[in-house]
Amino acid sequence: MGKGSNVQKAQAARERNQKKLGKTDEERRAATAKAKLDATAYMCKICRQTFMVNAKQSLLYLHVTAKHADKKDSPVECFDSLADFDPADPDGKNKAKSAAAAGPVKPKKSAKKKDDDLASLLDAGLSVSKKKGKK
Repeated sequence: MGKGSNVQKAQAARERNQKKLGKTDEERRAATAKAKLDATAYMCKICRQTFMVNAKQSLLYLHVTAKHADKKDSPVECFDSLADFDPADPDGKNKAKSAAAAGPVKPKKSAKKKDDDLASLLDAGLSVSKKKGKK
């Protein structure tokens, strides 16, 4: 058996060359822009220190208490995302427990229309078909 047609060989060679070239200029620019946005996701309003996008609220609050001790009572002056942050419950575990203790939220049941009459289904333009049985 042969090793494939010339078309397949040429396509495989093109793919190998693409891997060697790496990213295009456009891809590099897009990756750099995304990295910059991720790196400056949170910025302190007072000292302009930046935090990555994956920084937790507890880390942001730690920055407020360490660098701006006078703003400890109002951490929103540094970061808007700390508006509902509770320093006594930094990971939000107590809030999750209280929400679970309140009970699950039941979705509202909507009243379904019952069109049991075959004639009303046909009048509405719906077709009725029989299911195929096993042979």
